[in-house]
Amino acid sequence: MKSITIHGIDTELEKKIVEIAKETGYSQNRTIKYILQKTLKTDKQAIKRDSFLDLFGTWSDEEKTEFESRMNDFEKIQISDWNK
Repeated sequence: MKSITIHGIDTELEKKIVEIAKETGYSQNRTIKYILQKTLKTDKQAIKRDSFLDLFGTWSDEEKTEFESRMNDFEKIQISDWNK
């Protein structure tokens, strides 16, 4: 694996890297690799998933109850449907 040296990191950026490293428990090197991977690599599954985010959510208790009551018929087995 190749190594890269970065020169001239300003104090503010260095502080942010150190802060993130402390929060995550990672070394500074691992923190920088994590940030680079997160920023530069594209995850096709994540992109696809994110395109549907507006369709995801949670139901209120009322919506859940309504859905379950509408689905009750699908839970019943009609013996006549299986006899020929």
